[in-house]
Amino acid sequence: MVIKFNQELYSIFSVFHRTPGNLRGFVQAKIRNLRSGTMMEHRFSSEDKVERAALEEHTMEYLYDDGECYYFMNSATFEQTHLTREILGDAIQYLVPQLEVKVEFYEGKPISVELPATVNLTVVETEPSLRGSTVSNVTKPAKLETGLVVQVPPFISPGEKIRVSTAEGTYQERA
Repeated sequence: MVIKFNQELYSIFSVFHRTPGNLRGFVQAKIRNLRSGTMMEHRFSSEDKVERAALEEHTMEYLYDDGECYYFMNSATFEQTHLTREILGDAIQYLVPQLEVKVEFYEGKPISVELPATVNLTVVETEPSLRGSTVSNVTKPAKLETGLVVQVPPFISPGEKIRVSTAEGTYQERA
């Protein structure tokens, strides 16, 4: 959920309702400022008022980047939009051409990107695979086409496509 608080937009990460002894209850929330990216904890009392921000969500396809901006195309209207590194954050490591993402807009301006749960990426560089090592919990680092480095099983070799979790940045399976 995204809220408007102190004339800024915040996304809520966690909420915990507390009622300590005979005092009034309050809500302890961990929130992130969408403009600056800073995380903070805030204690909301029962009298505090916050406004839920009305967001528009559009499905967009990632096209390319020019080093500074990342270009996306709206799948319905074919309009192109560019987003900066600050808006995308860590999502840059999962962007490959023709990837469908959901972009959230507030008052016509993009504020965040929601990635799919998993992304298929190609392994560019890793140690050679060991013959006969098919079942073990030993892993090795692998550099992917976007520059992301993940730990993979020893049987993965360069050129293979693997499925990576965007939430945790971990190897899931071969694609």
